[in-house]
Amino acid sequence: MAAAAETDAAPRGAVARARYVRMSPMKVRRVVDLVRGMPVGQAASVLEFAQLKAARPVAKVVASAVANAENNVDLDPTSLVISTITVDEGPTMKRFQPRAQGRAYRIRKRTSHIFVEVTEVAQTKGGRTRAKGSGR
Repeated sequence: MAAAAETDAAPRGAVARARYVRMSPMKVRRVVDLVRGMPVGQAASVLEFAQLKAARPVAKVVASAVANAENNVDLDPTSLVISTITVDEGPTMKRFQPRAQGRAYRIRKRTSHIFVEVTEVAQTKGGRTRAKGSGR
């Protein structure tokens, strides 16, 4: 019985991953830093109008996490906030570019793994949202 009470107090959420995205992790992190900690509606707006190519795969993963929360965990999509969003480095494809005098330069085609976790937030009296279970 005690375990059931602890799980009710824990923040509920859902996750989504995109693996082997053909973009450099450094470039994807620039976009991820824009939306970290935002409510998902606001994050979707920011990603839609971001002038960076990496915004599209990040937006897809955020939308997937919201869909997972709505369909698998029965959470309200309007009360979700991005609690965790990280970009890890995937495998690097190595190619060679021919150069002058028989030399070859290495081309590194980097890949990324994007991880998004969304959690439900609680409304406070002032109308501001606060993530359940977060220390902030």
